[in-house]
Amino acid sequence: MRKTIFAVILLVPALAAAAHVKKPEANVDKRKAPANANAPIKLGEDAPNFCLFGGQSGKAMPGEAAFNSIVWRSDVVYVGETHDQPQDHRAQLAALKAMRIARGQKIAVGFEMLDVTMQPVLDDYAAGKLTEEEFLAKTDWKNNWGFDFAMYKPLFDFVRDNKLRALALNVPRAVAAKVARAGLEGLSADERALLPEKVEVSRHQKYNDYLKETFGGHGGSPMGDKFTFANYQASMAAWNEAMGARIAAFMEANPGFETLVIAGNGHLMYNAAIPASVKARAKGLRQASFYTQDAQSCPEAMPKEHKDMANYLWYIKHPKPAPAAQPAAPPERK
Repeated sequence: MRKTIFAVILLVPALAAAAHVKKPEANVDKRKAPANANAPIKLGEDAPNFCLFGGQSGKAMPGEAAFNSIVWRSDVVYVGETHDQPQDHRAQLAALKAMRIARGQKIAVGFEMLDVTMQPVLDDYAAGKLTEEEFLAKTDWKNNWGFDFAMYKPLFDFVRDNKLRALALNVPRAVAAKVARAGLEGLSADERALLPEKVEVSRHQKYNDYLKETFGGHGGSPMGDKFTFANYQASMAAWNEAMGARIAAFMEANPGFETLVIAGNGHLMYNAAIPASVKARAKGLRQASFYTQDAQSCPEAMPKEHKDMANYLWYIKHPKPAPAAQPAAPPERK
């Protein structure tokens, strides 16, 4: 299990896309699986492939057709990520492309990477009013997020090229950090206004066990002495509830839309974080969460320890890190 919580099919012509939007469910049901649907899934390092298992049932659901059918029938789709893994971001793009077929332009993409105060900047970038350099500067991407923008760029490009909606989901990093230090009661009125009125701390046992594991990782750092586990839980709740409230409010205000949530795996684990927050606020939405799990090959059976980690486990081969450079041998003495 990963130790950290901090820290979308080619486009069809516009007319074809419009036809799908008129009757998305009818057209989806008529699509046939490809002839090689039962072929073994081979994982590569240049595409996410589609090695999928039902998170509750453990049933194998391999192939792009199975993936598309899940995405087409959902209102909110979560594709998790390990932030520094390009393959996970390619998986998110695969989901976005699948959504485009069924929903046309009625799509929003929510980004954990950006906080709510950056929504005007995100709107301008999505509308093509800002260059990439201006967007990165105005959001202070390097300091506020830090992970290579090149991995996220295809997602933002797809939003811009297809005139989709984009949502800045997060709370400012300083607010979450303050909750970790002083609890929700330590926030100023202006800071508290950035959070939903109701912030529920999850009671999900497995999720809280995960939080305890990640909290334990701070024991050897100076931060370990600066906040309690209760405040750590509260900061995670503030984080997840703020993002969930943003998604739920958008979906209620925009019927017929589908939202893709781009967030770390820890924010969808066990459906106890953002998905639970959305479910509590917007009844009847069909949600599908994909936990992206590193694997060298597509397993014949889903490992028991991965049960219930999300609605679906998506096994993806992450590139192996390059070996450390070896120091040059000293010149031979003559």
